[in-house]
Amino acid sequence: MSITTAIITGDIINSRKETPKAWLPNLKQVLNTYGNEPTQWEIYRGDSFQLETLPEKALEAAIYIKASLKQEKGIDVRMGIGLGEKDYTSKKITESNGSAFVHSGECFENLKKQTLALKSDSKIFDQTINLMLQLAALSMDSWFPATSLIVKTALEHPKSNQKELAALLDKSQSNISEALIRAGFDEVQKMIQFYKSQLTQL
Repeated sequence: MSITTAIITGDIINSRKETPKAWLPNLKQVLNTYGNEPTQWEIYRGDSFQLETLPEKALEAAIYIKASLKQEKGIDVRMGIGLGEKDYTSKKITESNGSAFVHSGECFENLKKQTLALKSDSKIFDQTINLMLQLAALSMDSWFPATSLIVKTALEHPKSNQKELAALLDKSQSNISEALIRAGFDEVQKMIQFYKSQLTQL
């Protein structure tokens, strides 16, 4: 099975209850860390977006987007990750095509109560990762804005310890520790590592 790229298709939950100022700058800032608009990412239909990233970075990118947007109370995001190939490259990501795009679109359209899921050509891989994502969502969907900021900062500084994160955020180390435990951050990181290890076997 050939996996050359990953496409994340998403939209903002509760975008119409808040002004775009509440979530748009955060979304643009996080998407910019993965590439340029409109070749690697694009926001369309007001509150929908598409992002192309490396397959090994896709799950972490989706969680990073979630943590960034959930800094604003009441805002969340639904995302479908598609793994596969890119057969046609356009100047605009939303006009490019290939199996990764098809998988991402289908995965996104099939999201029901779930906020994050994945689709590839491997049913066994998808079932395993999606079960883990459903379990992780029990924690991630409940992150408060303050917790989301700490998770986002921890993802941005993977080599920093809790003392260093505390200094960055001007908080106590115990605050950081409690927030990361509440967020299930260790478990989320283990899930990301498991995803990467399984991906190499496809």
